[in-house]
Amino acid sequence: MFMDFLSIIPPIVAVLLAIFTKRVLFSLFISIWVGGLIAAGGNPFAAVGMTFTWMKDVMIDPWNARFLVMTALLGTGAAFMFKTGGSEGLIRLLENKLTTKKRVLFLPYILGLVVFFNDYVNSVIVGNATKDITAKHQVSREKLSYIIDSTAAPISTIGPVSDWIGFQVSLIAAAFATIGIAGIDPYFVFLQSIPWNFYAILCLLAVPMIILLKDFGPMAKAEKRAHTTGKLIPDGSTPLSSVDQDLGEPHKKVSSVWNFILPLVTLISVSIWGLWYSGGGAEGKSIMDALADTDVSVALTWGAFAMTTVGIILALLQGMRLKACEDTLLGGIRTMLPALIMIVLAWSIGTVTSELGTAEFVVKATQGWMTEALLPFLVFIIAMFISFATGTSWGTMSILTPIAIPLGYSMGGEELIAIVIGAIFAGAIFGDHVSPISDTTVMASIFSESDHIAHVNTQIPYALVPASIAGVMYVSYTFIDNSIILLIVGIVVQFFIIRYLGNRHERREGERLEIDEDVG
Repeated sequence: MFMDFLSIIPPIVAVLLAIFTKRVLFSLFISIWVGGLIAAGGNPFAAVGMTFTWMKDVMIDPWNARFLVMTALLGTGAAFMFKTGGSEGLIRLLENKLTTKKRVLFLPYILGLVVFFNDYVNSVIVGNATKDITAKHQVSREKLSYIIDSTAAPISTIGPVSDWIGFQVSLIAAAFATIGIAGIDPYFVFLQSIPWNFYAILCLLAVPMIILLKDFGPMAKAEKRAHTTGKLIPDGSTPLSSVDQDLGEPHKKVSSVWNFILPLVTLISVSIWGLWYSGGGAEGKSIMDALADTDVSVALTWGAFAMTTVGIILALLQGMRLKACEDTLLGGIRTMLPALIMIVLAWSIGTVTSELGTAEFVVKATQGWMTEALLPFLVFIIAMFISFATGTSWGTMSILTPIAIPLGYSMGGEELIAIVIGAIFAGAIFGDHVSPISDTTVMASIFSESDHIAHVNTQIPYALVPASIAGVMYVSYTFIDNSIILLIVGIVVQFFIIRYLGNRHERREGERLEIDEDVG
C-alpha cells in the first residue's frame, strides 16, 4: 500500500516545483527522476538511467514521433503565415470592425467554437489568427491562452463531429462489449451524456461571461499589467514561442489576408479529409466509425505538411529566395523547440505514472465505498485527479471508461451510464485544464505566445468556478434527475458567482488605491 501511495509523488513534485520555481522544464525533469528513484528502489544512478530510457521510449513511439513532427510543421506553417504578411493582412481586415477590447476578445472565442473538430488545430488556428490583434488592444497573453484553452477541448468533446468524439464512442463501445450490453447504440449513449458533461458546457459559457463581466484573481492582475504597462507577459517570464523574435520582420511591407486564409483552409480541409481517410472512410465506413478508427497523428501531420507546402508556394510567388524559405522553416521549428522539449518531458512523466500505477491507486482508493448516489461525483473527482496528475484527458478516459461504465450499469442500469460517461469526460477536461504537464494546455501557451506557468496560474481560478458548480450538480442529480434543469440552475449560479468575484476584486482594488492615496 505504501508503494502504491508513492506512485502519486512524481506528478505532485512536477506540479509543485513548476508552480514555485516557474521553471517547467526543470520541474518535469526532476519529477521524472523522482519517479525513476521510486522505481529503482532508491538507487539515484539507476534512476538517471531510467529517466533517459523513459524519454527515449516516448520519442520513438510512432504516435508521439508523428505528433512531434506535426507540432514542428505547425510551427513552420505559422512562420510562413507571418513571413508572407498573412497575419498582418488579417489584422488590417479586422481592425476597423473590432474596435473595442470586448469585441476583440470574442474573436478567439467564436473561432474556438467554429474549429470544433480537433483541439490541437483549434489552438493553432485561433492563436495565429488572434494573437496580433489582441496584442494591439493590450490583451494579456494569459487572457488569450485562457480563451483558447477553455474552448478547444470542451468544444471538441461535445461538438457535432471530432476525433475526440470518435475516440470517446469507441471507448463506450468497448465497455459495452465487455459487459455484454447489446441493443444500445454507443453513439446514442454518447449523445445522451452531453447534457451531463457539466464542466465542458459551463466552461464554454464561462468564457463569454468573463469577457462581458469583470476579471478577478491573478487574471485581473495580468490584464491590469497589460493595460497600464503594455507588457503582455510578466517580467522575468518567457513565452513558449515567439514568432516575431525568431523570424524578424515580414518579407514585404505589402500584406494580404489570403496568405493567412489559404494555408489555414489547407490545414483544415486536409486534416478533416485525413481523419476520414485514415479511419477507413474511403472503404465505406460511416463518418463516426471512421473517426473512431482514425489515426489522428497521421491525419494532422498531413494537414500540417500541406499547410507548410502552401506557405512555401506563396512565399516563392511573393519573391522569397530558397535560402529565405529555408531560414523561415528553421525559424518556425526553432519557435516550437521549447514546446517540443516540454511535450517530451510531459509524456515521460505520463510514462512514470503508468509504470508506478498512479491511476490504479486512485481508483482502488475510492472504489470500495462508492454508492449509486455518489458515483457520478466520485467519478468526476477521480477523473479530475488522474487527468491533473498524468496531464492527459484521453488517457484518463481510457483508464476510467472501462471501469466506470460497468460500475454504473451494475448500480443504476442504463440510465446511470450516460451520467457516468458525462462525469468522466467532464473531470478529464478539468484536470487537463489545470495541469501544467497537459499537452493541450501547453499548445494553448505556445500559440498564444504566453508564459506557460503564468497561463496555468491565471486559468486555475477561472476553471475552478465551473468545476465547483459541476461537482455540486453531480451530487444533486439524485434529487433533481434532470440534466437540463441542473444546467439552467448551474448557468445562473455561475453568472452570479463570476459577477460577484469580479465586483469584489474591483472593490478591493478601489479600496487599496484609496489607502495608497491617503498614505501618499
